[in-house]
Amino acid sequence: MISSKINNLSSTVLVIAGSDPSGGAGIQADLKTLTSLGVYGMSAITALTVQNTKGVSEIHEIPIDIVKKQIQACLSDINTDTIKIGMMHNAELIMGIYETFENQNVIKNKSTKIILDPVMVAKGGHRLLKTDAIDALKIFIKKFKPILTPNIPEAEILTDTKIQNISDMEKAGNLILKLGASHVILKGGHLESKEITDILIDYNGSHKIQAIKSNTMHTHGTGCTMASAFSAGIAKSFDIKDAFEMAHSYVNKAILSAPKFGNGHGPINHCHSINVFQY
Repeated sequence: MISSKINNLSSTVLVIAGSDPSGGAGIQADLKTLTSLGVYGMSAITALTVQNTKGVSEIHEIPIDIVKKQIQACLSDINTDTIKIGMMHNAELIMGIYETFENQNVIKNKSTKIILDPVMVAKGGHRLLKTDAIDALKIFIKKFKPILTPNIPEAEILTDTKIQNISDMEKAGNLILKLGASHVILKGGHLESKEITDILIDYNGSHKIQAIKSNTMHTHGTGCTMASAFSAGIAKSFDIKDAFEMAHSYVNKAILSAPKFGNGHGPINHCHSINVFQY
């Protein structure tokens, strides 16, 4: 007989993102993170990638009509507290999701928060967002006013600026607010520094969290995981600052306990917060 502490699942998150068959990023990382934090996760898959810890070699785009139907199926039945969006790789897909949200009255449901992780470049450097999709992404941001969680390269693309220090991060975050975002969580792992600084930025100021940067290659999927952990906190009605701090802590512990799988940028440990079953 198995006995364990079971979380009472009452919060839901719909994830709209691409699939990573190696399990370190994308939908797979999102669902593992949500489950580990006691939130019920649903998914609408936007693309099938061929990738592992060494990089992305192919992307197969899911037909937009199928993506829209996946979203509709979830929102018309189970509904969701929070929507977390990851890989939207072209303008047609972005506008298709835009139209679906309009039809499902997502914008009118003030209790449904949207967290947008603007996935643009994979860890190994493979570009995941087509250049002509940037304008469509900005239209989406202006309309739905999501909480954005970019890393530094993504923030540079969105703002057409160069980020070299924490001051630059704050300036870029404020520029992203002007695009329409309600809040920005700017992830600072790409800075040349011994510390990682993540910053929560809104119209009232900023809140920084710092951690010692680990000397490790095992950081695949940290961006997806951070956004999903934050989404879990928001779905559970955490204050935004508390959700940010929880997500930062979760990812940091996941990096420190990484299983060291693969021959490239290995995955982190999404399961570190799960209680061990007692037999």
